[in-house]
Amino acid sequence: MGLCKSKLPQMGRSLRPQEKDILKSPLIVFVMGGPGCGKGTQCKNMATKYGFCHVGLGQLLRQEAQCGTRRGQKIRDIMLQGLLVPTGVILDLISDNMLSCPESRGFLIDGFPRELTQAKEFERIVGRAPNMVIVFDCSMETMVQRALRRGQVEHRADDCESAIRQRLETHYTLCEPVLTFYQQKNLLRNILAEEAPENIFAKCCSVIESLR
Repeated sequence: MGLCKSKLPQMGRSLRPQEKDILKSPLIVFVMGGPGCGKGTQCKNMATKYGFCHVGLGQLLRQEAQCGTRRGQKIRDIMLQGLLVPTGVILDLISDNMLSCPESRGFLIDGFPRELTQAKEFERIVGRAPNMVIVFDCSMETMVQRALRRGQVEHRADDCESAIRQRLETHYTLCEPVLTFYQQKNLLRNILAEEAPENIFAKCCSVIESLR
């Protein structure tokens, strides 16, 4: 495992000044929560309603993992073990994706940051903090059940119960310092994500509209 990690970049590529300029004005909202908390669904809905660009980290990683490249193969191995892909790879995927939508009014970055290093690296690379960090609060059991159902529907290899529980453990351990970091910046907005999807969406909308 050690060898595998060392070959993937730990640090993200620094953006050029003109690239930082592109990302200076759009709204940047991070959406955090464990696997199966519903953040992907809600981000799609918010992106449609507000004309934002939805950057789904999990989806970007899965696309990369299916590429058949050596990098993709390594990412796939790491994900199947329920471990974290190195920060450098994640930041490159996210910044490239954001720069591919230069006209966007806002970005919903879903499933990011997963650890404190990523939060700090994002600010170093992009040159600014997000405008807001939405956190979906959901019980462990609810997330396991939802992720298992999703695995059956979407045939996702990383949605088997052992991998889901491992991902949740990793998520909870690494998320605490991230939440504290954003709490201190007064950027956190918590949303209880146990209710019906339309109720959760209404809460998301009022949070987004508080920014405008």
